[in-house]
Amino acid sequence: MIVTLTANPALDRTIALDAPLAPGEVQSASSVQEDAAGKGVNVARVLGAFGAEALAVLPVADDDPYRRLLPPELPVRTIAAPAAARVNLALTDAAGETTKINLAGAPLGAAVVDALVDAVVHAADGADWLALCGSLPADAPDDLYARIIAEVRRRAAAPPRIAVDATGAALAAVVSAADEIGPVDLVKPNEHELAQLVADIVPGSDRGALLAEVRGDAVGASARLARRIVPIAARTALVTLGGDGALLVDADGIWHAGIPAGVEVRSTVGAGDSSLAGYLLAELRGADAAERLRSAVRCGSATASLPGTRLATPADLPSGDIPVRPLV
Repeated sequence: MIVTLTANPALDRTIALDAPLAPGEVQSASSVQEDAAGKGVNVARVLGAFGAEALAVLPVADDDPYRRLLPPELPVRTIAAPAAARVNLALTDAAGETTKINLAGAPLGAAVVDALVDAVVHAADGADWLALCGSLPADAPDDLYARIIAEVRRRAAAPPRIAVDATGAALAAVVSAADEIGPVDLVKPNEHELAQLVADIVPGSDRGALLAEVRGDAVGASARLARRIVPIAARTALVTLGGDGALLVDADGIWHAGIPAGVEVRSTVGAGDSSLAGYLLAELRGADAAERLRSAVRCGSATASLPGTRLATPADLPSGDIPVRPLV
């Protein structure tokens, strides 16, 4: 069982453009799609498509249209929210370029946040993994994920391994609290989020310089930056690198995987979430580091090859080889 938390769910509205996005111009769209989304929901949907047992925990109002869009086959545990979920807008074109506009989301209130923490603790007890995914509600403290990790590890009779797929202050709070709550088992930033994380937690870091490093050498710079947090604050880091593949970093080594040959990027919506799901699927099978990394890249590439907001299923997996090499 894998439990996911989507603390700040979003109704994803994806508009497919007939031509590349042209700011300031009037353009035609070929289609529009609405989905109940948010990173944890996406991860749970991919896991379910591959036959894994998954449960998505999230706050959602009883009368929210979001609730009607949740896939009926997806097991969910909901906490009553005081307002409708935010709307995220994605503009995609035939060249695979995606422009996203994400809204902040309505405040939940302290009582709902407390109920959400309790629901996660109970749902995660006895699970294999708990994945804390995405941004936080507008009024939630930056250390909400750190608080949940502490509560799960303190109150659950059989606490799960914990993955965190978050950015900014929420991720920095988890990493900074490692001395108190212990290292998380997995973090999944992309190269830009990793640079931001190191800038946030290492005194004297120059954010602009770190971002320039990963732009100039995504693989090498990301490997060096990941070593700033692995294994002290996180036991493993899965760093997605877009067209440069992905890195897996743990106490035993660093591995890099390229993307499969022949994959044509059509939309990046949900690709990172699918990579996390692919990693967890392989980990549940007892796969070694190289195969966990291959599975992450294969699932992420599959979703990136699909239009709009579609997420990978077994039928979508690319068949091309995924080379994995250890880095010194």
